[in-house]
Amino acid sequence: MTSKLFTPFSLGKLELANRVTIAPMCQYSAVDGSMTDWHPMHVGTLALSGASMMMMEATGVTPEGRITPYCVGLYSDDNEAAMARVVRFVRSISPIKIGVQLGHAGRKGSAQRPWEGRGALDTRDKRAWQTVAPSALPLAEGWPVPHALERGGMEGVKHAFVQAARRAARIGLDLIELHSTHGYLLSEFLSPLANKREDEYGGSLENRMRFPLEVFRAVRAVWDKPLGAKISGTDFAEGGWTPDEAVAYARELKRLGCDYVTVSGGGLVLSAKIPATPGYQVPFAEKVKRESGITTGAIGLISDPHHAEEIVATGKADFVSLARAMLFNPHWPWHAALVLGGEIKYPPQYDRCSPKVWPPAATLGRLA
Repeated sequence: MTSKLFTPFSLGKLELANRVTIAPMCQYSAVDGSMTDWHPMHVGTLALSGASMMMMEATGVTPEGRITPYCVGLYSDDNEAAMARVVRFVRSISPIKIGVQLGHAGRKGSAQRPWEGRGALDTRDKRAWQTVAPSALPLAEGWPVPHALERGGMEGVKHAFVQAARRAARIGLDLIELHSTHGYLLSEFLSPLANKREDEYGGSLENRMRFPLEVFRAVRAVWDKPLGAKISGTDFAEGGWTPDEAVAYARELKRLGCDYVTVSGGGLVLSAKIPATPGYQVPFAEKVKRESGITTGAIGLISDPHHAEEIVATGKADFVSLARAMLFNPHWPWHAALVLGGEIKYPPQYDRCSPKVWPPAATLGRLA
């Protein structure tokens, strides 16, 4: 029986060898927004995984759009040159398709790295900056109050997304994903918990979607390759963003030429109780796919190959996006293909360890 997980599919005009993709994962290892020597090692390791596509980490479109001072950006010539170096290296060793996730951290910016405490940087810290948001509401107790964006600031953010997309085009990336979940700026505009504006960008769902859709439309106008979005299925908080609103947003994105969405959730309310069990966000992806008709990816504690297979085989999503499972086991797709009977290509340099050549791989792969 053929594994559905290891059948080809397409994101817009981009043909992918299988339905295993790698989610963007912040590494907090950049200098002034530029990738460092850590990145070719990290990205290169994942590029040999057998996944069909990887999305590089959340990338700020302005210095203030980064999550931490150590996050990657794509707002300067130095940023562009550093990312281009990594992409050239990966292309020299792997056929994997490479994308970048463009975003703006909004009120969740100016933060510490996770291993330094996860909270906001002290405003007296020379690394800190003034954050912005749709409304002057802090993320949580202990976080600074952001400046509410005025029209000029919103236009500046939109322009920064466009300029970053142009840089991505010069680098030669295969696709772009716009980050509009996890409590960052675009999802702050979408959620009624963070957006208390009284102009045409706040209030109704139509108004709350207006700015994220304007950003999408502006990027779409300068980027002719596949363009997707990471969206939220829910805020996991009373009075917040809902699955029905996610469907409406996905429909509008599709109408504007969005090639796919990956459906995640949470991150807007730090105190939210999230039922983080295997596949806990898959029902949101299933609903968005069924009711909007857009190509949809599922994400969220998907680590078992049989579970991943069930998700795509039953039509709950078109592909799966793995994060920590790939960090823990960078050869997860090799092992999943072995378990599920799927076909996957090994780098010729590693072919000697494939199950067809080296029988012990069959046992080791099933234990992984």
